[in-house]
Amino acid sequence: MLKAALLIAICISLPANAQADAPAIEKVTADRNTDSWTFHVPLSHPDTGWDHYADGWRILDMQGRELGRRVLVHPHETEQPFTRSKGGITLPHGVTQVQVQARCTVDGWATQTVVYTLP
Repeated sequence: MLKAALLIAICISLPANAQADAPAIEKVTADRNTDSWTFHVPLSHPDTGWDHYADGWRILDMQGRELGRRVLVHPHETEQPFTRSKGGITLPHGVTQVQVQARCTVDGWATQTVVYTLP
């Protein structure tokens, strides 16, 4: 009986997790410095507090290799959307496009990325 009740509870909770909103990247901008780039990434996410919030974004090349990461260390439930920047990101010579991917503490990395063409 206890196993059946536990199985039902798990099955009921699965649809809610599957429908959770991934962090949305609103718009990406970047500034070139001498040898590196600074990326500005506005995110929106239905942060609910310390148990579920957008906790970072990363820059990937077009093959999916990570080039830089910005870690977010607290929720932003009253500041939506919010922008966080990261400088000192070095890109390989000849790169003209990158992907930006966001993550949250519950669902991990979003399945979708935003392609950004460097200015």
